[in-house]
Amino acid sequence: MTYMLTNASKQLQFLNAADKEQSCSFLMSAMAPAFARKLTGLVAATFTPFTTQGEINITEIGRYIDYLAEKQGISSIFVNGTTGESMSLNVAERKILAEEWCEKAKGKMDQVIVHVGCMCLKDSQELARHAAQTGADGIAVIAPSFFKPNSAEALRTFLHEVSSVAPTLPFYYYHIPAVTGVNVPVTSVLENIEELIPSFRGVKFTGIDLMDFGQCVSYSQPHWSVLYGVDEQLLAALAMGAHGAVGSTYNYMGCHVSKLMSAFENGDLIQARTIQFKMQELLSYAKKQGFDLGVNKQLMSEVSGLCLGPPRLPVVPCPTARALSIAQKYHSIFPEH
Repeated sequence: MTYMLTNASKQLQFLNAADKEQSCSFLMSAMAPAFARKLTGLVAATFTPFTTQGEINITEIGRYIDYLAEKQGISSIFVNGTTGESMSLNVAERKILAEEWCEKAKGKMDQVIVHVGCMCLKDSQELARHAAQTGADGIAVIAPSFFKPNSAEALRTFLHEVSSVAPTLPFYYYHIPAVTGVNVPVTSVLENIEELIPSFRGVKFTGIDLMDFGQCVSYSQPHWSVLYGVDEQLLAALAMGAHGAVGSTYNYMGCHVSKLMSAFENGDLIQARTIQFKMQELLSYAKKQGFDLGVNKQLMSEVSGLCLGPPRLPVVPCPTARALSIAQKYHSIFPEH
């Protein structure tokens, strides 16, 4: 492989600009770490189970994975992210959870992506090393949101510093500007990113700027995954070329959204829109009731029967009546489940 790359590099000087650009892209792909599987399809962003006393409850994780696999048809998970209340967990808790998710997912999930982003670079690096040792299939990193990167270059540098301690793991940038306040266009972050992060394998794009998203898809390399994270707009993202989706509602709507994706792939836009509109009807109703992480978590408990416990402060627990009202709406919209 080294001989082939060396000779190919020498030959670049004889190519015209267009051919040279294409050949450079090939060389970057060839020199990047080889990972077997591309992350596609539906990925559930998991909730973190807590006891009623507010401690992490790893005993529920095995049942949780079984539910996702058997009832929702989910084959990949994104753990310790926003839905998983990562920023309300300490490093030790996140390590314990990552270990349990990876262990219980063996033979049941195709991929476990562990979010390792923190406000502190050293904490992110510690979690990235741990994820590699634990057997995660990839890591994701959110932009720091207290001291924020003020440019694409600053953000890329931060991402590089995290990825460099776990170079054998596929690396994903997690873009969620509504939470982080970091509005650096993702397309500017992606420019020549594999020169800095050879393990880079894609983006979890949780934003409503579909032009930026579309440009990410257009710019993406064949081995990248550009995944959409705004569940109520999934169909629009699929039309833009999304390779898959990561979201919290796929914990309890995964079986329905899988039908949406299949309908889209088969060219049945009427069926795909029908399912998307049902999702929007539920989420619109939930938002009118006051829909936040605490409500979403309790809704998952009501629909699944899992004991996920309350959220951790400052997110407050959901009133039981509100969760039951939204659960009833869910069953009225999706009576077959």
